[in-house]
Order: sequence, then C-alpha cells, then structure tokens
Amino acid sequence: MSKYRNNLPQLGDKMFLTDSGFETSMIFHEGIELPCFASFDLMKSADGVARTRAYYERHIAMAKRHGLGFVLESATWRASPDWGAKLGYSLDQLAAANRACLRLMAELRAQHETPPMPMVISGNIGPRGDGYKVENAMSAKEAQDYHGWQIGLFYRDTEADMVSAFTLNYVEEALGVVRAAKFAGMPCVISFTLETDGHLPSGQSLSEAIRQVDSETGHAPAYYMINCAHPAHFQDAIARNEVWVDRVRGLRANSSRRSHAELDAATDLDIGNPAELGREYAGLRRRMRHLNVLGGCCGTDQRHIEEICLSCVAVPAAA
Repeated sequence: MSKYRNNLPQLGDKMFLTDSGFETSMIFHEGIELPCFASFDLMKSADGVARTRAYYERHIAMAKRHGLGFVLESATWRASPDWGAKLGYSLDQLAAANRACLRLMAELRAQHETPPMPMVISGNIGPRGDGYKVENAMSAKEAQDYHGWQIGLFYRDTEADMVSAFTLNYVEEALGVVRAAKFAGMPCVISFTLETDGHLPSGQSLSEAIRQVDSETGHAPAYYMINCAHPAHFQDAIARNEVWVDRVRGLRANSSRRSHAELDAATDLDIGNPAELGREYAGLRRRMRHLNVLGGCCGTDQRHIEEICLSCVAVPAAA
C-alpha cells in the first residue's frame, strides 16, 4: 500500500535528498554492463539486486546523518515497453521487473524510514526515445497511451507514492505523462533536461515548457525538476525570478559541464568538482524558494551528494 500518495511530504519546507547517477556509477565504478542504460536489468540476478540495494543504502545513510527526508527513485527509467523489447523482455517479464524494482524500494523504506526521515517512493519513468535528442516525437495522446502502461502498473501493483518522469526533452511527451498519471490517480513530477543554452533539446525554453504543461493540464504536476544538465547551463533561465521558477522543487544535475552531444561521444566519466557542485546547489537554493529535492545525475556519486548536503543543509531556500 502506498503511504504518501495523497500527501507528498516534500511539498513542505523540509529538504529531501535523493540518489545520484545510478547508471554511471554502476558502469564506471562497479564495472557493470548496462545495455541501453537499463538499470532495471539488474533485477534479474541476486548480485544485481544486492548492488542496487547497497547503492541506495549509501545515499539513505547520508540523508539520515543530515536529518533529511529521502525520495527513493526506482531503477525503472528504461523499463517501458519499447526499451524492454530492445532488451528481449516480453511485456509480462517487463511488468515483473518493474514490480521487483518497486518492491526493493518498499523494502528499503520499511527498513530505514524514521519520523525525522520520511521516505517517498517514486516510480521513475524515462523518455520513449533518446534522452538527449528528440527522436520520433509523439503527440501528447500517443505519449499518454505509451506511458500509461507503466504508470498504471505503478498505481495498481506497487507501493509507489508518485510517478517521476526524468530527462524529458519535448513538451508533448510531458503532457502525455501528466495526463496518464492524472487518469491513474497518481501524483506526478516532470523533470526536463536542458541543453547548454538552458533550453530543452526541442528548442523550447524551460519557462515556456513549464507554462505550457501547467496551462494545458490545470497545473496537474505536483512540481517540476531539472535533470541531466549542469547548473551553469540554466543559471540565466532562473535569474529573472519569474513566477514559474516557484514550480521547480527538484534538481538532479550532471557533474560535467559538457553538452549532451559531448557526453554522448565521451568514453570517460567526467566527475567534475564535487565541492564546486555543492556550492552551486547552495547558490540555487538561495535564489529558488521551493528548491528542496536534491540529488545528482550522470557522473555524480555519493561524493557529490555529500558535498551537496554539506553546502545546502545550512542554506535556507529563498524567501
């Protein structure tokens, strides 16, 4: 049974931590192959489950140490029908993998949650196509139909409190996710990825994308996030302190300042500067009054999350 589906605690003032770059950590630090960047594939072996559990527990320990809440994002970013088929999963097998990922999140919550550290379970979904560029763009209706399968499974079969769609790069897919979540009765979060100019890969500005989704869905998303972009890429976008900035509560930045094209072509892992990244998060907290869900994306690991904690715990969000 879900615990916070009707009352997400991160909508208050408390700061919440989440995890970092799971896939890049597995590939570059643990030497695990993840075809198609599909971390849900780890659920097929006991070793994969153990590594996944240990990864999350390292991050949970930091939240506990700093007195923060925690958002458990399931390892299901690639666990949608098209990506599952590329990996040889039938729909039944893919559904079982999704359930296994969310079951692990529920076990972690049951084991580690305390009153000072509420733990929210998020069923994570990713784009139907490439996260870095718009490919075979769907209409909003097509996106609703496609993502509705995974969102409905989260609602019916798991303890997920919410749905989070990460690395979305055009607005029609976001609209489809929001409408599918609304139909299922699940709170949802939309996380856009940005290019070095602060725009979505589609060319639309972040402000326009958020305004359009809110306008066409009646402000249905619980909040918005930014992921898979470095803070330097969107500083100017939030500098004007416009009303839409208040809708952004979450950030999972890359460690690297590289563009998406450069990251796609890279054979090395650019971890950037963890301490510097922590300071940049603190600076954003001073300017964004609702920014309270903090984690990392590609290239980040527990070192970056620790620096984010050290920099941000004492920094209140902007008034």
